[in-house]
Amino acid sequence: MTTLPEARLEQLRELINFHLYRYHVLDAPLISDGEYDALYRELVELEAAYPELITVDSPTQRTGAEPLDVFEKVSHPAPVLSLANAFNEEDLFAWRKRIDRLLPDEINLNYVVEPKIDGLSVLLTYQDGMFVQGATRGNGIVGEDITANLRTFFALPKKVPVDPASNVIFPPYFVVRGEAFFPLDQFAELNKKRQAAGEPLYMNPRNTAAGSLRQLDPKITAQRPLTLFIYDVIAWDGEGIPDEQWNRLSYLSVLGFPVSKDIVLCQNLEEVVEAYWNWKKKRNQINYEVDGIVVKINDQPLAQSLGFVGKDPRGAIAMKFPAQEKSTKLLDVVVNVGRTGILAPNAILEPVEIGGVIVRNATLHNYDEIARKDIRIGDVVMVKRAGDVIPYVIGPVPDLRNGSEQLIEPPERCPFCDTPVIQPPDEVAIYCDNPTCPEQLVRRVEYFVGRSAMDIDKFGSQTGALLIEQGLIKDIADIYYLKRADILSLEGFQEKKVDNLMLGIEASKTQPADRFLTALGIRFVGTVVAGLLLQALGSIDRLEQSNKEQLEEIEGIGPETAATVVTWFESQSNIRLLEKFRQAGLNFELESSQPESDSLAGSIFVITGTLPTMSRNEAKQFIEVRGGRVTGSVSKRTDYLLAGEAAGSKLDKARNLGISILDEAALKRLASSKS
Repeated sequence: MTTLPEARLEQLRELINFHLYRYHVLDAPLISDGEYDALYRELVELEAAYPELITVDSPTQRTGAEPLDVFEKVSHPAPVLSLANAFNEEDLFAWRKRIDRLLPDEINLNYVVEPKIDGLSVLLTYQDGMFVQGATRGNGIVGEDITANLRTFFALPKKVPVDPASNVIFPPYFVVRGEAFFPLDQFAELNKKRQAAGEPLYMNPRNTAAGSLRQLDPKITAQRPLTLFIYDVIAWDGEGIPDEQWNRLSYLSVLGFPVSKDIVLCQNLEEVVEAYWNWKKKRNQINYEVDGIVVKINDQPLAQSLGFVGKDPRGAIAMKFPAQEKSTKLLDVVVNVGRTGILAPNAILEPVEIGGVIVRNATLHNYDEIARKDIRIGDVVMVKRAGDVIPYVIGPVPDLRNGSEQLIEPPERCPFCDTPVIQPPDEVAIYCDNPTCPEQLVRRVEYFVGRSAMDIDKFGSQTGALLIEQGLIKDIADIYYLKRADILSLEGFQEKKVDNLMLGIEASKTQPADRFLTALGIRFVGTVVAGLLLQALGSIDRLEQSNKEQLEEIEGIGPETAATVVTWFESQSNIRLLEKFRQAGLNFELESSQPESDSLAGSIFVITGTLPTMSRNEAKQFIEVRGGRVTGSVSKRTDYLLAGEAAGSKLDKARNLGISILDEAALKRLASSKS
């Protein structure tokens, strides 16, 4: 039987969380500050008297736990992808034209237009209505666990639905995606307080929000008035999630999630363009930073059925606002050599503030672009910056020249190894073609050991550069053949430091094959593409044996990427490099996703209801190890609906669309018959 203190504590928590939602999310309080304070004081007193009854969703826990030593890594339940960009109306209509070939004939689409908030992407996981985990986007596959910090947000519901009187149905498990940000008025107030205290000012709201969320001490995060907007559901089990994005946002709002009030539903692309221009006019009048709009096909199952290209879903696109730009003086040009050998000219600028950031360097793209724009050292130039994009030089202001400006000539030899440069036909890039170029090797090692690749602890770029300079690393595979005694002989390397470095190198051998493939630095093969290739082929050995046509058949792999991958694996030096890695014991097999058979290959499944002997995850694994694919929503592209007891609306939709419906026994028969 429930005791009086337990019942009152539960009632107080629900009431206070509801009133926090009314105040911080809806901006429509129902009680006075004094009435709220009285409820809060009563909760504090009861929890002090009964500490064993304190729960993680209590409003009193907002101040956070003790400081965290490290952030744990979180694997996302589905890839968290970025979007392709459009910069004008022509780009928007070109996007629609590209996907037309994948759409049913004469289909009428409508679109949801959302603000593209300049914040930090976060994922929130709910189990049985309770907030259980929060994570950063990270590399789109793996993020950082920042649960304790996110619990400090007033606007984040610790339990759904927030309204105690709501009868809305929600899945037992679901993951939402949103953007955490600093309201502009709160950011200004924070800087005002720091100025009064004689502390350095924060440069911009976006970086301050990101830094606040990645504090090891949640108490620091709690002191900063961050908030968030939720805009997507990326994974769920069970029923309740609407198919239309517009209805999905309304549903999230009913559950108690903060959703932007500036979102609009457009019936055609012309209305989208109108919304874009309206946003451009009001972007400086709202209380958060936006750098564009996001355009999504309202029919989400249809949007998902279109697939993606590389890391970009076809069913949505970002329309970016014109970047901010300033003029400054071009002081000099330096040449950087990338890990693929490209010689990239970079501008050294007279420092200038653009969008809250001091810019001292900018890209000049390539030497053809420099010549076409007639950019000279000593020119006053226009520089653009947008969000986290590297600033770049738009062009010179010729009317301000005084005759002292100097022409910029492309180098004839690599400035780091003195090798003559080459320029392949049909390319504007200039290359150093020396595979032993020390600067190229520095960049390759820096990328290989980095967090998005092999993530070798205690192996920074300076360490890599020194080991290359001393001749201990001649290619990236040499990292795994370093000797402790050789490193100990170097200045500044004590025993503990060397031991930690060797432990980090040894631990990296357990990284999965897709991380290893990413780390090889093949052109166009980043984290997402590496995952696509190995999910389709299962191993680096099978990838090495594949031809261009086979690779192009993989969803998301285009002809240029396929050609580059084949060329890389045909190189004798790369074949020798792979053998060194193999002997060192690195993972060439993607064990977690290697199909046992291809009996269900090419088939798309949706799972609904309760199965007699399998959990949903077990059923999903059963399908995927046989080459099938599982999605969350029924659409015309769905091949089979796997239905158990209490199947719900997905079963009705599948019947209406004429989709084959299987029970668990029929699924096993299907897999067996095709094996």
